[in-house]
Amino acid sequence: MNENRSLFSLHGLTGFFIAVALLLSILALLVTAAIKTQQATAQQAYEIKNPQEIKKFGPDRSNETHVVVYGTPVGGDKMHKYQFVNK
Repeated sequence: MNENRSLFSLHGLTGFFIAVALLLSILALLVTAAIKTQQATAQQAYEIKNPQEIKKFGPDRSNETHVVVYGTPVGGDKMHKYQFVNK
């Protein structure tokens, strides 16, 4: 018989329930963050300035200077070159 048992062993159903609880809490955190980001982004309107000057081919993000977003960046986005204007 195996008499070498540990109080903190995670075998069997205990380990399964801990893993499921951890995964569900991660899922809840990510879903909450996604909903908050979507709600903040839905409040922003945008406008395209000088659409005739937009090039089909060009450097990455070069056409982003033509987009004016009314609101603030969501999630600390510093990579894009959109022009943010307060409402």
